Amino acid sequence: MAFLTILRAIWGYVFLIFIGRIVGRRPGKQLTPFEFVLIFYLGGLTLTGMVGDEFSLTNAICQIMTVAGVHWVITAVRARSPRLARLLDGTPLTLLEGGYWRTQTMKLMGLADADVMAAARDKDIRTLDDIGMATLERNGEVSILQRQE
Repeated sequence: MAFLTILRAIWGYVFLIFIGRIVGRRPGKQLTPFEFVLIFYLGGLTLTGMVGDEFSLTNAICQIMTVAGVHWVITAVRARSPRLARLLDGTPLTLLEGGYWRTQTMKLMGLADADVMAAARDKDIRTLDDIGMATLERNGEVSILQRQE
């Protein structure tokens, strides 16, 4: 029985890698919330097929293929519809512009000045006066543009 569980785990892992390659790829820092949900959901479906009450790999495969197919359709529609892309992925938000913090946006996103300054230091920008604009990107990364003289 343990041997069968090990084989199911290996097969589930290889199958998810295969599905991940079909569905699409992006670097880890560029994953959108939409893609994070897909990853965790597929992982949960695979786990259910391996350790759930039913132990049915057939059901797990059908569920994973269905979710992957729906993801593929949504991705195709999203590529053609900027409105759907904004709905699923969000839009970039300005955090700092012209030397002024957008405090309401930062508060809603749960960010502090120190978070923006940490991103600035990553770009060798040391002071607030040297930041031209700070943006919270769709993937959750803070982008910093240096102030032009």
